[in-house]
Amino acid sequence: MADPFDVVVIGSGPGGYVAAVRAAQLGLKVACIERESLGGICLNWGCIPTKALLRTAEVLETFQHAKEFGITVGEVKPDFPAIIARSRGIADKVSKGVAFLFKKNKIQTIVGTAKLLPRPSPPRSSAPANAGERESPPHQIEVVAADNKQVIEAKHVILATGARARSLPGIEIDGNRIVEYRKAMTLPAQPKSLVVLGAGAIGVEFASFYRSLGTEVTIVEFMPRLVPNEDPEISKELTRAFDKRGIKSITDHKLTSAKPSGDKVVMTVEPKGAPGAPSRDAAESAFTLEADILLVAVGIAANTENLGLEAHGIAIDRGYIKVDGENRCGDNLWAIGDVIGRGLAHVASAEGVFVAEKIANVHAEPVPYDAIPACTYCSPEIASVGLTEDKAKAQNIPIKVGKFPFSALAKARAAGDTTGFVKVLWHAETGALVGAHLIGPAVTDLISELTLAKTTEVNAESLIHTIHAHPTFSETIKGATEAALGHAIDL
Repeated sequence: MADPFDVVVIGSGPGGYVAAVRAAQLGLKVACIERESLGGICLNWGCIPTKALLRTAEVLETFQHAKEFGITVGEVKPDFPAIIARSRGIADKVSKGVAFLFKKNKIQTIVGTAKLLPRPSPPRSSAPANAGERESPPHQIEVVAADNKQVIEAKHVILATGARARSLPGIEIDGNRIVEYRKAMTLPAQPKSLVVLGAGAIGVEFASFYRSLGTEVTIVEFMPRLVPNEDPEISKELTRAFDKRGIKSITDHKLTSAKPSGDKVVMTVEPKGAPGAPSRDAAESAFTLEADILLVAVGIAANTENLGLEAHGIAIDRGYIKVDGENRCGDNLWAIGDVIGRGLAHVASAEGVFVAEKIANVHAEPVPYDAIPACTYCSPEIASVGLTEDKAKAQNIPIKVGKFPFSALAKARAAGDTTGFVKVLWHAETGALVGAHLIGPAVTDLISELTLAKTTEVNAESLIHTIHAHPTFSETIKGATEAALGHAIDL
């Protein structure tokens, strides 16, 4: 068997490929095992191709409102197969970009499905007890491909196997009428009607995309509001914007069954009801929905099956690999990203860098989990970092809250998009940023300034004395902060 690798990464998503590149930069011998396309779900089926679709939707809506900008155009309509083809082409190019990075950094790509084998016992040693700590034997990983099987060795293994879409009892994803996000990006034809189950980031993004193309869209959400992890004011503004666009929202309800019937899906929807309420109450108020397609967007399930975790005593907590504060899950075993339940591509990437640096024994900056930006790319966009107002109050944190609407911003009026606002929460005593919640144009880019404030010594006073170029969307951040301190200029 060849000499062991210093690091083998299982999975090449935004956590895995970043960990591999950083480890190689630090002089380690690295391999990455991938059973599908380099880049994982994010680059091939998630972050990148969905943003390509949403950009198409944005361009289409701009053309549809061309008259408002003084431009006369003819009939504008979507070419659905071409839209899908563009998205897939972009994903393919980004995946090839990862292959280039691997080649540049001398990372060996191994195609196949990986499984950790039971670890061999360390060899007997005649060295005296005080001769130093005995080095652990390398891990062995079996890799099975379509036409071969091999075993490789590694001193360290990083598990970055990601996650997949999950479903609910009574709702069977058939890939035809009842689909998950991968199929929703490659449908053979644009559906005339679509029901989206789940109003998290994935659900509202697909709802937004298909509505822009003219599909009749209905969202069913179990929680009382859309994007339930966001600040309630953000949810309220998104609901208002979706209503205006003709996207129907059914909250506080559950889908209890979904069955294909000819060229439709027939669904039963019920109020979720209070705990302990008699089932007949829900049954009496149940109703039926029909649509061409049901998109199930109710979360993810970690890819932990058949990895050989049991032989290494790797613990599973609520379906995810359990790690310590340094992302360890065993002896020279590490895990990052969706497989440990953290979610978000940029979190996985940060964890990948952190773990690679820990393995290389250089300074590794811990991931600031209290300052992770979250972005949703529907129309209007949503971005947030830190605590919501309700959570800050629940923790008895004294805050000063400021809001600035895009309707009061000259740049937004010039751009023809005045939906939404910026909301900031500053600590009333220290001036530190507690949280920020944005909805409207360009907010997924604007959030970076506030994330920087959350992780540095930038406070409310220093931010308002930082000159913001005019006219720009970023002026809303300064305006909201001025409002929090009681001296808004443009409100």
